[in-house]
Amino acid sequence: MNYRAVWAIYKVEMLRSLRTILQSVVSPVISTSLYFVVFGAAIGSRISEVNGVSYGAFIVPGLIMLSLLTQSVSNAAFGIYFPKFVGTIFELLSAPISYLEIVTAFVGAAATKSIVIGLIILATAALFVPLHIEHPVWMVAFLVLTAVTFSLFGFIIGIWAGSFEQLQLVPLLIVTPLTFLGGSFYSIDMLPGIWRTITLFNPVVYLVSGFRWAFFGTADVSIGISLGMTLTFLVACIAVIAWIFKTGYRLRT
Repeated sequence: MNYRAVWAIYKVEMLRSLRTILQSVVSPVISTSLYFVVFGAAIGSRISEVNGVSYGAFIVPGLIMLSLLTQSVSNAAFGIYFPKFVGTIFELLSAPISYLEIVTAFVGAAATKSIVIGLIILATAALFVPLHIEHPVWMVAFLVLTAVTFSLFGFIIGIWAGSFEQLQLVPLLIVTPLTFLGGSFYSIDMLPGIWRTITLFNPVVYLVSGFRWAFFGTADVSIGISLGMTLTFLVACIAVIAWIFKTGYRLRT
């Protein structure tokens, strides 16, 4: 492993984000505050508790997961798409650095940025509702695992995208709707039978459920299934990226 090369790419990606640090920090804080104002006031007044947890606290894992998924995908997708757009991707491909090291650097930077934003949202949420994390180690594990998995997914999108419009297509039209429909702001047990069954085909349900279990010890689906689905998606993303670099799909054009 060429650690110097990995660190160089990682550092460049992180420094690029630091140029917009104010926007990166202020935006999630304001968004989180608005979610609490809207959902807490409009829905929280009608739903006092969900599975024995106050509604304000119940939506915290969903809020974090919403930002974590979208930020991981967007950061990783833009991180690899921009070198393609300006042509510097060929310098990376011809440099004495392996494909594993390239992916590690770009995905590591995207995941780091997403985790930081997730922690900022967690700190902001703690100002609105009292939070007690029952399984802090599992919470961190799910946070890191989800960030890495969806950063890999974003890396795939960045390779696939042929324009800035396509770059935003999947995060806006697929990831965000699936997150809203994946039990981020409600328990899927509250849905009628047929809709609950349909919802279980949404992969985000397992991410949100596992993350919520780490907070409150309750979940819509088994923690083992949640972890298994997340790891399955992680392995699938790794397999697709390996195929991309093996075939050169949209890397050499």
